[in-house]
Amino acid sequence: MAEEPATKKQKTEDYVLYYWPGLPGRGEFVRLAFEYSGVPYTENLNPATLIPTLTTPSKSSHPPHFAPPALKLPSGRFISQTGAILNHVAPKLGLAGEKGNKVGKTTGAEWEEAEEERSAINQLVLTCMDLTLEIHDTHHPVAIDKYYEDQLSQAKDRTASFRSLRLPKFFAHFQNVLATNTEKHKNGGTYLIGSTTTTADLALFQVCSTITPSTFARLIKGFVEQVVDGLLFAFPKRVAALKATGDYDNVFELYERVKNEKGIKEYIASGRRQKYANGIWRHYEELDGDE
Repeated sequence: MAEEPATKKQKTEDYVLYYWPGLPGRGEFVRLAFEYSGVPYTENLNPATLIPTLTTPSKSSHPPHFAPPALKLPSGRFISQTGAILNHVAPKLGLAGEKGNKVGKTTGAEWEEAEEERSAINQLVLTCMDLTLEIHDTHHPVAIDKYYEDQLSQAKDRTASFRSLRLPKFFAHFQNVLATNTEKHKNGGTYLIGSTTTTADLALFQVCSTITPSTFARLIKGFVEQVVDGLLFAFPKRVAALKATGDYDNVFELYERVKNEKGIKEYIASGRRQKYANGIWRHYEELDGDE
């Protein structure tokens, strides 16, 4: 009697994001990818079991994981590190570029082009992660286990350099990427790579994302309502000054496009998007300035 043909392993459940409760943090980059694509996901935000689950291979998967965010895949395997998560799910969610979305669906030269485009997108995502870390380190430049008030003088020094040198350098880089993308206006928008939304666009949007008009008005009256927020929330005066120069218009154009795209627009309006609190993006009046 002939053997039964092997069957593919069935998916056990949807994607599950493991992260801390009450904070958008690095988990927000992952949420945006799923919200944009419309692919179902759930969240496990239990602080009592989060670290024990991720650091124990029998509860998650091997290798054990250092810290959240982590994403449980339908197969049951876990992936951690924001950049690694986004790089893995990008082609599955249609966020790896027109060529990159073909990863696993083609061979030869076309496969090589697909992998190269996905890697280029991941490169930009990782640059966004670099900027995110520098934002965090403005208010915790010495140690993350010490209170902000215990490192205030160092924070002021670190932030002065961030406002005057590092933030303009990052903005100039992304402005250059956008300006030199020959396909950026092919579909009537502003894109980092090609002419479709990728995880890189969503990552830059999160670093430069929205706040509610009421919060905005409280922070900086008279400025255009919907502009940069992960940064605007922390540095409203400095970001206002950078926007006023007109040197980074493409960055703000990308923000506006992503904010109004299907999936993201509904997510923002739903009220499910968590507010900024004591996480990466914090506003301290004494650290802000318009230079």
